[in-house]
Amino acid sequence: MRPTARLAALLLAAVAILPSTVPGQATGPAPAPAAGATLALTHANVVNGVDGTVLRDVTLLIANGRIVRLGAGVAVPAGAEVIDLTGRWVAPGLIDAHTHISTLAAARRALFSGVTTVRSASTPAFQDVALRALAREGAVPAPDVLAAGIFVTPNLGETLLADPRLGPLAGGVTTPEQLRALVRIDLDRGVDWIKTRGTERAGLPDTDPRKQVYDEAQLRAIVEEAATRGVPVMAHAHGDEGAYAAVAAGVRSIEHGTYLSDSTLRLMRQRGTWLVPTLSTIHDLTTPGGDYDDPVLQLRGQHMVPRAEATIRAARAMGVRIATGADTDYGPSSVTRISHEVMRFRALGFPPVEALAAATSAAAELLGLGQRTGRVAEGFEADLIVLEGNPLEDAGTLQDVTAVITNGRVAMNRLPFGVRRR
Repeated sequence: MRPTARLAALLLAAVAILPSTVPGQATGPAPAPAAGATLALTHANVVNGVDGTVLRDVTLLIANGRIVRLGAGVAVPAGAEVIDLTGRWVAPGLIDAHTHISTLAAARRALFSGVTTVRSASTPAFQDVALRALAREGAVPAPDVLAAGIFVTPNLGETLLADPRLGPLAGGVTTPEQLRALVRIDLDRGVDWIKTRGTERAGLPDTDPRKQVYDEAQLRAIVEEAATRGVPVMAHAHGDEGAYAAVAAGVRSIEHGTYLSDSTLRLMRQRGTWLVPTLSTIHDLTTPGGDYDDPVLQLRGQHMVPRAEATIRAARAMGVRIATGADTDYGPSSVTRISHEVMRFRALGFPPVEALAAATSAAAELLGLGQRTGRVAEGFEADLIVLEGNPLEDAGTLQDVTAVITNGRVAMNRLPFGVRRR
């Protein structure tokens, strides 16, 4: 990417991650509304995130963290807080199904970019478990978090410092007993998902992302141990052999999936295994000055991007379910966002409704939250974003979120006139 393009990308990202420079914006977590308190979004145009239904000039009433009324002519009760959204659009909050948030600042950046729910793809010291609790309490501005804890991988490295019980695993995590022991430590810390791998990483210049790491028997030990407490497993896998082994072992989703064969995709369809391709971060490998700024990785990315895009097209054609994941830590210099993933899906031929659903209602289904969030509908959590345009007509509008509401709280508000009391 040319320096000017890189600067433009950074400035665009800054609109989402540094909105505190705008007068009148909420700069911290809004207090939980009092029991029965109502927030009204009036004169809104709504995209539901499911089937392309568009509602124009409607009112949403939000109470106790949920959408309680939605429609035209809905009366606003006395004492409600009102946000006039004339001419603006409301969509479901975005879902990042593959992230590595490990700081409060990163959580804030994710939230202010429009992401209201994340599935952690591991953190080095259970930061995601702590962040989940803080987000639930409304103590910090953060998306809702599904935690994965420590990555189940052959060599833990510095992660050994995360828990004294990890000491016996300092020599490696490869036998069924070692794998089950690590999974149990994660489970004891209260994780929602287990993250493991079928292949090596792509983001290190001295590793081959196609190389298999764990075989089916090893992966099955992980899946079986996680299942003792009803916890699903996601598997990092770029190469086909490692991915096939993971699917056969029973993982819920394949992360990345760059080099998947038709036979692996067919097995995924048969088993109901999801694909989270993280296409934007694979593209980022090719970007000088990007999140992965290395000449070896730039060459690798040139090989991986067309393969990843071909895999996504084939997966979609075969009926494999697909959800969005940015695979970023939302660090201060990272500009990869879920909005980019939606735009890349559109460029690959996804219909507008399907591309948006991959980041909202479909992603919620993958996460087991399909009856709770991911759509704008009565009874669902008030996890919402406000946009200047219709995201079904212009996915780029997702890059300029003007307000974020999570669990009924106004977490970020860059609208000119903010909140008034009726």
